[in-house]
Amino acid sequence: MRTYLLLIFLAFTNSVFCQDIEDSENFIVTKSDLEQKVYPKDSTANALILYEVGKSWVDRNDFELNTIVRRKLKILNRDGFNEGTIGVVLYDNGKGKKEKIEDIKATIYNIENDEITSTKLNEADIFEEAYDENYTIVKFTFPNLKEGSVIDYSYKTESPFMFKYKGWNFQGNIPKIYSEYNASIPGNWEYNIKLVGGKRLTTKSSKLKKHCLNTSNGSSANCAEYKYAMKDIPAFIEEDYMTTKNNYLARIEYELKTFRAFDGRIDHITASWEDTDKEIKKETDLGRELRKSAVVKNLLPDSIASVKNTLEKSKAIFKFVQRNYNWNEEFKVLYNISIKDLTKENSGSIGEINALLHNLLLEEHIEAKPVLLSTRQNGFATQIYPVLSDFNYLLIQVKIDGTNYLLDATDKFLTFGQIPFRCLNQNGRLIDFDKESTWVDIKPEKSSKIQYISGMNLDDQLNLTGKVRSVSSGYHGLNAKKSYNDYKSSYLKTFEKENSDINFDNLEVVTTNVDDKNFSINFEISSEISAVGNKIFLNPYILKFFSKNPFKLQERSYPVDFGYEDTYIFTSTLTLDESYKILELPKPVNIGLPDNKATLTSQFKQSGNTIQIYFKLAFNDAIYEPVFYDALKELMSTVVDVQTNALIVLEKKP
Repeated sequence: MRTYLLLIFLAFTNSVFCQDIEDSENFIVTKSDLEQKVYPKDSTANALILYEVGKSWVDRNDFELNTIVRRKLKILNRDGFNEGTIGVVLYDNGKGKKEKIEDIKATIYNIENDEITSTKLNEADIFEEAYDENYTIVKFTFPNLKEGSVIDYSYKTESPFMFKYKGWNFQGNIPKIYSEYNASIPGNWEYNIKLVGGKRLTTKSSKLKKHCLNTSNGSSANCAEYKYAMKDIPAFIEEDYMTTKNNYLARIEYELKTFRAFDGRIDHITASWEDTDKEIKKETDLGRELRKSAVVKNLLPDSIASVKNTLEKSKAIFKFVQRNYNWNEEFKVLYNISIKDLTKENSGSIGEINALLHNLLLEEHIEAKPVLLSTRQNGFATQIYPVLSDFNYLLIQVKIDGTNYLLDATDKFLTFGQIPFRCLNQNGRLIDFDKESTWVDIKPEKSSKIQYISGMNLDDQLNLTGKVRSVSSGYHGLNAKKSYNDYKSSYLKTFEKENSDINFDNLEVVTTNVDDKNFSINFEISSEISAVGNKIFLNPYILKFFSKNPFKLQERSYPVDFGYEDTYIFTSTLTLDESYKILELPKPVNIGLPDNKATLTSQFKQSGNTIQIYFKLAFNDAIYEPVFYDALKELMSTVVDVQTNALIVLEKKP
């Protein structure tokens, strides 16, 4: 429900630090701004930030964090109209403290009859929407929006929450010509400052301003005033094979490290990893639950407790938790978890289920340790200093005969040592309550593979028939198992629909056990081949791995992250009726990336009227840095071309 706000039109503070935005000539809208039709550096852009500035400072009177934002926005075409709605997220801690917004101003400029016209933002164009339990969004929509419009808008926010100094996004979903952020930070607050995204600042300067804050008892603080700017910032465009865009957007973030009060008190907000290990152990629900053993005593059946072999017992304990406790889709890990509640309700969060697994393993004297991590969609966890709020997932590492296995009992289709795709986010923090915690690599147990093995025949009536086995392993196998077991009645129909140009018969799922690492399907295919004059053109790749190139960007500034090493294989024996003569086979292809990071092989070998077909595409790394993007794009273009245009040319013998 929309609740209309009363605008509070207040004068800006008389601080010179803020007045610069009001007086800046860069926000004057010119006729050339309005007449601009396209952005030369990105002809696909629908809208453009011509100029933007943000300034944050601590108010002298109430010590609240104030921020002013002002932007000059250009709408290039109708597809850019969605940029004409601005949303500002505000936080409310539910305990009487909340962020506020005020002094919202905007003017929309257009050209009418060769004259510049302007329209002011109305109070009725501003509204508030509930966003989450502790968040609301204040939105304002600009009136009289047209192709070519230029909008000059600004607003001011006030926040009582100094633990998170206002960050700044230099990059967004539309390009920017210039973006500048100014921050004034009193010496009382010491922050870890992090520049994310890998793009270079064109301006980075700082200076000291004395006595920027004063108290009634005569105490004062100096402020460090920072200026950061970037120019010609490209739009961030999301593409396949990436983690959350928040890992790569060019921006500045602040995390409070230390607060020094005027009375001499010092609070260390960001602790060391050693202190954080102690905090996890003693002050979090997870730490307390991991030390409890009474709740798991006698929980295992004798058939498991009596197993002598450590690996087999670990697998049995893993399967016991996996089969008897259901994940409730909650990512609670550090707080609000209870193993006792889990055992009563047989349903619980990530933290509860895997904490139970951890405790059962320890009860049977099997070495197990918790691993905290951040999922792919949650972003990378900060490694330089501990930020507990970064972590939203728990795995368990088991060490057996010198080999480490990562376990997650929340998914019934995972095999021992396999973890969900959402966890493949490079690193996790191995928590050791006796020794120092360490970072560990989060890697899949093995590479993943899709393989088609077929035998095909072309009879004298141009009827192509054959038998095919599809075998999927790793994450391909996991996804296929899930899809089949969740939708048995429609799975095979979906498979047929995805390959609609082929006639399928006798589709049979070979794999029915969810504990199998591979997933196999057998089926028969048939297709009618057409002749062109006296020649026959046959594409033997009846099943294609990629029908289009997933990489389309002119330039990609973030890694290609598959999550795991991946392989695609197609092998076939094609037997031709004796009435055909082979005129031409597709040329062999054997290309790859430097250092064997990825390879493509396509081969055709003839023996009489039999043709052996072999295709293999291998990604031998899970992650490729942007420097490899052009090579990957070219490789995938070749893959699509090979499977789409590879033709065996035949003719009927006289």
